[in-house]
Formats: sequence, C-alpha cells, structure tokens
Amino acid sequence: MANHSRQSIPLSHDAVQLIRGLIIGKVVTLAVIGGLWLWLRPRLQTDYGTLSSSGQGANNRSALATSNFKTVSDVPVGSFNYGGSTAWAPIRQLVNSQIQIARPELQLRYVNPANASPGSGSGIRMLLDGKLDFAESSRPLTDEEKNLARQRGFILEQRQVGIDGIAVVVNPALKVSGLTVDQLQQIYLGQITNWKQVGGPDLPITPFSQRPENADIVLISGKQVLDQQALSSNVQYVYSTTEALRRVNQTPGGVYYASARGVVHQCMVKPLPLGLTDAQLIPPYRESLVPPNECPQKRNQLNTEVIKNGSYPMTTNLFVIIKQNKGPEQQVGEAYTRLLQTEQGQKAIEQAGLVPARSQESVARSEQK
Repeated sequence: MANHSRQSIPLSHDAVQLIRGLIIGKVVTLAVIGGLWLWLRPRLQTDYGTLSSSGQGANNRSALATSNFKTVSDVPVGSFNYGGSTAWAPIRQLVNSQIQIARPELQLRYVNPANASPGSGSGIRMLLDGKLDFAESSRPLTDEEKNLARQRGFILEQRQVGIDGIAVVVNPALKVSGLTVDQLQQIYLGQITNWKQVGGPDLPITPFSQRPENADIVLISGKQVLDQQALSSNVQYVYSTTEALRRVNQTPGGVYYASARGVVHQCMVKPLPLGLTDAQLIPPYRESLVPPNECPQKRNQLNTEVIKNGSYPMTTNLFVIIKQNKGPEQQVGEAYTRLLQTEQGQKAIEQAGLVPARSQESVARSEQK
C-alpha cells in the first residue's frame, strides 16, 4: 500500500487577505439580516395582532384575500345570460366591463325581455322561466316570486351589493317645494289629485309609473307593496324611464319616481326634495338646484352622502338574484356576487355613482360606537 504523506503549502499574503475579507463580508451580511429581522418582527406581530384583536381576524383576512377581481375563486368558464334592473345600467357599463378584462373566462351577456319593459320584475320573471342565469334587481324579492321558485323546485336568494336612492321628478316649471313620503304614496293611491293639496299650484297631478310587475322600483305603503290593483286609475303607465321623463316634461302636472342615479342629472325634469315630514325635506341632489336653462352645461349631481348616512328617506337596495339549484346558474350567480363584493368591486360601484353596500355597514358600526 502506498504511503501518502500530507504536505502543507504556505499561503501567500494576498490569499490570506482575500480569505479574511470573505469571512468579514459574511459576518457583516449576517449582522444586517439579523438587524432587519429584529426591526421587522414587532411590526409584523402588530399588524397580525390588529387583525386578530378586531374579533373578525378571519373575516378580514378573507376579505383581503379576495380584495380584487383576479383573486376570486370558483369563477366559472363560459358565456352566461343575465338581465333585470335598468337602475343597474351604470354598473353594467363600468363594473362589468372591468370584470370582463380581469376575468375573460367569464363572458356575461345582458338579455332584454321579449314582451315586457326591462326592469327588476321582468328580469326575475325571466330567471324563474329559465331564460337567465342570474338577475339584477333594485328591489327585494316578493313572496309571490319566492313561492313560484319553490313550486319549480329551487330557491331564489338575494344578495345585496349596493344602495340607490329613489328620486321623485316633476315638470321643470312646477312650483312645489317638495313632498313627504306619505304624500307621494297618496298621490299614487289617488288620495291626492291636485298639486294645491301639497302646497303647489291649482293643477291636476298626472302620475306616471312602470307597471309594477316589470318595474325596477316599487312603492310601499306600510308593509304593503302598491301593486297595480291598489294604484289609482289616474296613473299612466310607461314602457321605460326614458319614456316617463319625456312624458313628465310634456305634462305640466306630471310626476314620476325612479332610480336617483338615473334621473337626478336629467335636464328634462326637476328632482324634488323628499322627507318624512314637511320640515325635513332633503334634496337628492347636491345643492343648489341647477335651473333648466343652465342644463346641460351644468347638471344636478347625485348627493350620495345623504344616501350613505341614511338621512335621505327613500332608498332601495341593489341585489343579485341567484337561483339556488346546485347548477351552473347558482355557480355564476354566486361568483358574480363575490366579484361585486370585493374591495375592487365596491369601489367600482361607487365610481359608477351608486353607494356600495359596505358604506351602509360602516355607518351602522359608527352609530353603534
């Protein structure tokens, strides 16, 4: 067996200096990393502690995990039909287009009713008949709609994503300071028929309305929805809000109610302040009222603050109507709702000129403090 003797090779001065530099460099790097960890650790613990100490840590972390369209899970692939409320038009134009860009696998197609005016009622009816995959509504489901769904073997569920005001508009020349909610209901019930009964001129009132079975928004007296049988024979029915605005503009005593976002800025009509009493009339627009002769250079702007804080007396919730049938309709309805309920979706609803549902929750929490 060969005998290998180990010989030591002396290092040069330059090599010793190089090794010493490498060792010092590693020590410095470790010291910097350790210092950064010591600086970051209490801050990371504080942020996590804030989420946990709120009592809703899991919910907050879940909300953060789905804060934008791209992080929403279980979004189906394919083309889906939806329809319903015309008050949702700003959401369809702005928010749905953003969803399509972020989630191109989800293709959404708005479908108009064949033999009725577009609205919440007609959209829900199309959903019940299997012509839509989900519906958009600016009013809650009625007992009749819920019962009809059960008869057909499924459940309809409503999920809120936003809030809208209900505005009352009249002919621009009409001199009246405003209406109470009770007075508006009495007008449509036929109990008030002349503007002089509410402080206006001696002029017959001509109320316009969509047919309740198709309408976006329904009037309620007490707990009763004012259906077509309850409404006055003086009510003139219109196909759409566009037609109603034209008719009110041409009728000196005309009046109409609709989505505040859709009518407050229109030049053809004048929005009225509303209140629970004559002493608490609140305009749905940002004051001061823009005179007709200055429109369209200037337009009335929706006062979203009075809707957010609950001081405006007539509001309606915006719902996604979902068919609970364990099928693709339920999957897309729930996915669309989750997209709108993300932080990005709620901000986009606000950008569209409506009030996000989270604003209502924030006001409720502040009132409890």
